[in-house]
Amino acid sequence: MSIQHCVPGEIIDISPFGDNFDTATSATLIRESHLEVFRFVLKAGKATPEHIAAGALTIQCVEGDVELASCGQTQVLKASTLVYLRAGDPHTVKALTDSTLLITILLERE
Repeated sequence: MSIQHCVPGEIIDISPFGDNFDTATSATLIRESHLEVFRFVLKAGKATPEHIAAGALTIQCVEGDVELASCGQTQVLKASTLVYLRAGDPHTVKALTDSTLLITILLERE
């Protein structure tokens, strides 16, 4: 069974999960040849390994607080903040509290 993604013109709810966070799941919302948008759910204390995205990206914190290590610094993203990373920038994200991120990648796939 293939994964269902949103279609052009479809309104996507990216509201915080709030009290429903325990049932929240990560999901790819848009997948095109040049663009990918996904909601990433990260429980408090969990972290991603250091990685490099397939292109330039933005990370928007929808809810919670995460620690972002990239570009030679560590900073905290809080709800309603956004950061831009260039293609090739290695990074890691650690959730300080239960967090939801909206990640948009401008793909540079071959």
